Amino acid sequence: MASSIINGKEIGQEIRKSVAERVAQLKEKGVTPGLAVILVGDNPASQTYVRNKQKSCEAIGIFSELVKLPQEVSEQELLEQIRSLNNRNDIHGILVQLPLPKHIDEDKVIATISPEKDVDGFSPVSVGKMMLGQDTYLPCTPFGVMKLLEYSGIDVAGKHAVVVGRSHIVGKPMGQLLLQKDATVTYTHSKTPDLPSITKQADIIVAAVGRPNFITKEHVKPGAVVIDVGINRDENNKLIGDVNFAEVEPIASHITPVPGGVGPMTITMLLYNTVQSAENTLLQDK
Repeated sequence: MASSIINGKEIGQEIRKSVAERVAQLKEKGVTPGLAVILVGDNPASQTYVRNKQKSCEAIGIFSELVKLPQEVSEQELLEQIRSLNNRNDIHGILVQLPLPKHIDEDKVIATISPEKDVDGFSPVSVGKMMLGQDTYLPCTPFGVMKLLEYSGIDVAGKHAVVVGRSHIVGKPMGQLLLQKDATVTYTHSKTPDLPSITKQADIIVAAVGRPNFITKEHVKPGAVVIDVGINRDENNKLIGDVNFAEVEPIASHITPVPGGVGPMTITMLLYNTVQSAENTLLQDK
């Protein structure tokens, strides 16, 4: 059985098109959505991510501002920079590119971002609201996965979803979003004993463990939906996921490739959240 490939590039483009229309409508009302990205230091991977985010903003008409700070910037200076952006009316979303240098407390930085501008969905307020099923900005990668499932016509209600991974950014929120759509959710991770015995029960597997080719055919029951959130490099510096695609693809009913699966959705949902924030501002001003 050949599986259906879930194309994140195509789905992402479709969503971006509708987001661009919302940007145009906001501009007609005198509001240009604005995203500020704070980059500390010169980590090459972070620089690439930030460049991609800025290009994506420009492509659909979102104003994007890059705040570059040196590696040795003090925590206090960084927090003051965030507070300054919190107070700016032309900025609707604030994103601090992680990881940060070791001398800076990431939790304190994230908590300083105004919840109204927390378009990454990482702040304690956003996470709390998400847990309670209240209206908030959802973390971009898990939100993107939910959109992939929705656009692929995969109804998660009543399905057994197994999340492999427990990070604050993907694993934990992923399970909550699936639960809110009436899936039965099991959390597992790299230290779960006899992992295949659990994942083999899954109708949907979300692999977000950060280990290349970790999920193999022995983990997957025939016909399961397999979502690969992993981004790893192999010995040839080739981008690969947490799922052994060659082994799993013939067994799964649907599968996301790496690259071109979940990856494009993360930035797409960041744009979506930023525009949502601008729309919320307009409503508050009325």
